[in-house]
Amino acid sequence: MSLPLTPCAGFSSHAPGRYNSAMDEFLLSLESCELCPRRCGKNRLRGELGFCGAGAESVVAYYGPHFGEEPPISGVRGSGTVFFSPCNMRCVFCQNYQISHAASGVPVTVEGLVEIFFELAGKGVHNINLVSPTPYAPHIAAAITRARKEGLDIPFLYNTGAYEERQTIRSLEGLIDIYLPDLKYWNSAVAAKLSAAPRYPAAATEAIVEMHTQVGDLKVEGGIAKRGLLIRHLVLPGGLAGSKSIVSWIEEKLGRHAGFSLMSQYHPLGRAHEYPLINRRIRDDEYDPLIEMLARKGFENVYTQELESAESYLPDFERERPFQE
Repeated sequence: MSLPLTPCAGFSSHAPGRYNSAMDEFLLSLESCELCPRRCGKNRLRGELGFCGAGAESVVAYYGPHFGEEPPISGVRGSGTVFFSPCNMRCVFCQNYQISHAASGVPVTVEGLVEIFFELAGKGVHNINLVSPTPYAPHIAAAITRARKEGLDIPFLYNTGAYEERQTIRSLEGLIDIYLPDLKYWNSAVAAKLSAAPRYPAAATEAIVEMHTQVGDLKVEGGIAKRGLLIRHLVLPGGLAGSKSIVSWIEEKLGRHAGFSLMSQYHPLGRAHEYPLINRRIRDDEYDPLIEMLARKGFENVYTQELESAESYLPDFERERPFQE
């Protein structure tokens, strides 16, 4: 990975007329940032930092082909992941804790993001996978618009923890081909304790409905995802995530055709050791009944994991290549 560094201070390279008025308005929303449910209202264009710690320019911690996503996302040539830093959530067990809780990486302009997109596409990846994108949604929207105008025609994937404002997702309509949101918690108190996100269940479900409205169910051609929604859910020890309720909600609101990834890869990282209930891996008797529930309800587009594979998903962002691939 070699980051395309372009000296930047806010949006100094934003020439009049470069973007359409809607894009201008989206970028200027950073004068009082309310991109996520925290609604900090900070003027990020003047260097103020909100809860997440993001400022005027986007920060990229790592980018490169990644082969550890669901099969239709990674395919055979990999998913072109761009890891942004920091995240607008504070999950105490985050596997990306090295880059999610504080800004870690290189500031990159909109032009720099476009260069990254084309570099990844040149490696033959199946999609551009934007990880933890929420704090930089306006930058990303501007970069996608530019890249499309310059001829980039592979799918863009929005890989989010889903602590989103519905209006932010609406601003991305027509730019994102595949939404890959987590649906982490069903209980607000658990979300507040483990991710400092008390509004999470309501905000995430509302945002996911908007995503589904935009792109519909996951569409896979030749084994590769082209468009649609794929919801991820990480099973936590002791049923803390409310997994059964989440499955029932998806069935009721989105239907049994909805793409759903049931993840068993939980590993107690970060500050998980401070919370006895989550300071262990999950067990077969916590995961297998959920698979049986999905089968019983007739879900048709489900991806699962082997419990033994949990450690293979753990990244180390201090290495040049964070993933064991």
